[in-house]
Amino acid sequence: MNPSSSSAHCEGQSPTDDIMDDWLLLSTESAGPQHLEVSREDQDSEDRGKLKSKLVSAWNSVKYGWSLKQKSKFSKSSPVIMLGQSYELKDQGERERFRRSFVSLLWLTYRRGFPQMPGGSLTTDSGWGCVLRTGQMLLAKGLLLHLMPPGWTWSMIHHVVRDDMDLLVSRSTDSAEHGLNSKEGSNRRGRRLSLDSRLVRPMEATHRRVVSWFADNPTAPFGIHKLVELGKSSGKKAGDWYGPSIAAHILRKAVAASADLPNLVVYVAQDCTIYLEDVKRLCERPPPQSWKSVIILVPVRLGGQELNPSYITCVKKLLTLQCCIGIIGGKPKHSLFFIGFQDDHLLYLDPHYCQPTVDITKENFPLESFHCKHPRKMSFSRMDPSCTIGFYAKGQKDFESLCAAVNEALSTSAETYPMFIFSEGKSQEEEEKGGNTPPNNITYIQRKNERKRVDTSNSMDEFVLL
Repeated sequence: MNPSSSSAHCEGQSPTDDIMDDWLLLSTESAGPQHLEVSREDQDSEDRGKLKSKLVSAWNSVKYGWSLKQKSKFSKSSPVIMLGQSYELKDQGERERFRRSFVSLLWLTYRRGFPQMPGGSLTTDSGWGCVLRTGQMLLAKGLLLHLMPPGWTWSMIHHVVRDDMDLLVSRSTDSAEHGLNSKEGSNRRGRRLSLDSRLVRPMEATHRRVVSWFADNPTAPFGIHKLVELGKSSGKKAGDWYGPSIAAHILRKAVAASADLPNLVVYVAQDCTIYLEDVKRLCERPPPQSWKSVIILVPVRLGGQELNPSYITCVKKLLTLQCCIGIIGGKPKHSLFFIGFQDDHLLYLDPHYCQPTVDITKENFPLESFHCKHPRKMSFSRMDPSCTIGFYAKGQKDFESLCAAVNEALSTSAETYPMFIFSEGKSQEEEEKGGNTPPNNITYIQRKNERKRVDTSNSMDEFVLL
């Protein structure tokens, strides 16, 4: 499959979609001669497109709805690593901490019933928008780190996720176990909840604001409509394939265009190289102002048609770092957002579940559909080699720490080609064009301080082949 082809199926689709096409063709042909009227051709075509979108949405909802109900099994003998944090599941407190941290991640999935995409009749991204959704989830993690205090988790006091009522029940049980009578325990819990409410309310407002930025309407700065609009400069449109590399540049443009985040920038690595001078130029501000916060996105390809096993250790090391905000990746023809691992299995969020669009203009709009309850796992051996790795640094010192930690993690792949490198100075594109622009088809690969020039004009998604 060539992902640059506008007619290529998205990774979320299956042979069933071709059956749908055949069924739709037969249904329109057998509808009667009145549909042959020239005056109705455009209307019939639009109706057919809408019907196909609804069928694809329904198919994805059923297909991935079943899989979401199947819980992955986690070993209690091995730690779970998730975005720089380690959790020992043999301990009940640690299991609860892991659960709260996982549920707090924003889960951005296919949606149906949103305003039509410009230039077409699409009212759902089911079957084509999964890479953009995984990109949204990575950006959302970076925004929560940027705006929330360290260690923030979604409060269950105001908004209880289904199956999480036991959290509140356990608090009542704890009070009883500590010798409190019913009335005294109730009063203390009431005072505690009141205090927690005052402390949590500002963070909950920020949480809601971040969710609203990813709403499925044209005004949302990081919504599907805006990302599709920004992808036009890369020759993409709604319904096309968006690879992890193009998604990275779309996210960079979206943050740059947002007036809500003046202290945050996104840098996309060029030629698998993070040019320190380029990052410095983006983040530096005149004294006494501090550096801007930065999200670093590194598009890579870790093998040919399959993942090179020699990079698994390095991927694990990167996901262990607190500065890592996840990986836009997946398995072949199926985009996923990787957030951690246990043993030889990746931990991920899946965007392929199609949900109704949420009207975020309503006060206290429901948040449940933006948070996933069940973590999922898959074997590293199934990981697609094309991916984009994300990092976040709050300021200059954090960026320097990021460079040191990531460099150490990359050393685990030193015997092969490194995943990517840090370099002093500016990128070639920066020197020639004065901006952080999408990569051309000339890529540089470095091994043991040697560089060679490779023509990748026929490679998939403009990735470096390592």
